[in-house]
Amino acid sequence: MSGGPESNKVVILGGGPGGYEAAHVAAQLGADVTIVDSDGIGGSAVLTDCVPSKTLIATAELMSEVAGAAELGVNFSDSEGDAATSLRVDLGRVNARVKRLAADQSGDIARRLDKDGVRVVQGRGRLDGPGRVVVGDDSYDADAVLIATGAAPRTLPTAQPDGERILTWEQVYDLTEVPTELIVVGSGVTGAEFASAYLALGVPVTLVSSRDRVLPGEDADASLVLEEVSKRRGMTVLSKSRMESVTRDGDVVTVTLTDGRSVQGSHCILALGSVPKTDDLGLEEAGVILKDGGFVNVDRVSRTSARGVYAAGDCTGVLMLASVAAMQGRIAMWHFLGDTVHPLDLKKVSSNVFTAPEIATVGWSQESVDAGEMQAESVMLPLSGNARAKMQGVRDGFVKLFCRPGTGIVVGGVVVGPRASELIHPVAIAVAESLTADQLAQTFTVYPSMSGSVAEAARRLHRF
Repeated sequence: MSGGPESNKVVILGGGPGGYEAAHVAAQLGADVTIVDSDGIGGSAVLTDCVPSKTLIATAELMSEVAGAAELGVNFSDSEGDAATSLRVDLGRVNARVKRLAADQSGDIARRLDKDGVRVVQGRGRLDGPGRVVVGDDSYDADAVLIATGAAPRTLPTAQPDGERILTWEQVYDLTEVPTELIVVGSGVTGAEFASAYLALGVPVTLVSSRDRVLPGEDADASLVLEEVSKRRGMTVLSKSRMESVTRDGDVVTVTLTDGRSVQGSHCILALGSVPKTDDLGLEEAGVILKDGGFVNVDRVSRTSARGVYAAGDCTGVLMLASVAAMQGRIAMWHFLGDTVHPLDLKKVSSNVFTAPEIATVGWSQESVDAGEMQAESVMLPLSGNARAKMQGVRDGFVKLFCRPGTGIVVGGVVVGPRASELIHPVAIAVAESLTADQLAQTFTVYPSMSGSVAEAARRLHRF
């Protein structure tokens, strides 16, 4: 519970993962905590981004599994006994469930904050100097302020969403009818996830990518697998194709490319990146330095340039993951309130792209190894040889491990396959705790299991 009148006063701007996780820590350590929130508790991660998109993707995953059921000996028939030859998705019901789950999760978080004694104020706050937050006609003195206002989908003057057929990733959950032809602009994580999900839902998808490959920021081998699988399943990928404009004429959306070509569809999702929500917060007047693009500049313990002002989450642009936002928020409060604190170490962050197949990574990357930034030996083991994968009809994907020559310490890894988000965890533990490939290899795994491939890859890194 929050402390008494002599407690440290903490005011948090934003109720997303960076904000609410920081609030829990601060309340646990006896601070008087106020969250000022205008977007809904849980923030975009819960209400419009992570929770909704991964709920939609869960339906897409089920569609993919059912579509492959015949190979495993399972056939479907209608009431007359005729073979069922197609799957259809009720997008209205799917999106209703998405919104319901997001609202339920937001409510759960709000109840826990209330139980911890955290005060939640509805409204938009701004700094009045580093030690005061103003919300409408009210003001709150603060010994520490945490900026956790998040980010919003980036749009362009030539590509303006209308909320009906030209959509940001926050607006797709208002769809009640399945698009007849979907165009996704942007091949980063968000674009790839939505393109993969709607493809699995049975929608023809064209992915417009300005780069030479999908997911240019991810492991190149992983990106290649995803692109091959997506094309095999019917996706059209336009690489090295930069969008010039997106326009709508009735029920037809046209994406015009800079080379003069155009693509038409019924709907378009814009996945053009994010912009921080840091305007008109009084940050610079309070001494908070902003980086290019308006992101808040922070150090590894979440401090800004203004004394007593911290920042966490997407508004910092450090690494736009809910898990990183939450850790930045916790670190800020541990630091301010004098608890044990370890600076943020991005090399220990595991992340996942929820495509089909999933792509999970942790630690040093192949790109860094190839560039000589980290000396490491590597092994890549296809999942196609895994007994459990064969049973489940899984042919695509791999496990890749990096370890230091000499010591054998595991410094990174990549997993591509179904539920890679779960399979990366043993690799993440190895990286976080500086385990050797031998230690990872000698840990028992279940047979048969996908995790057996992690141990097998580690065994192949053994050196006498």
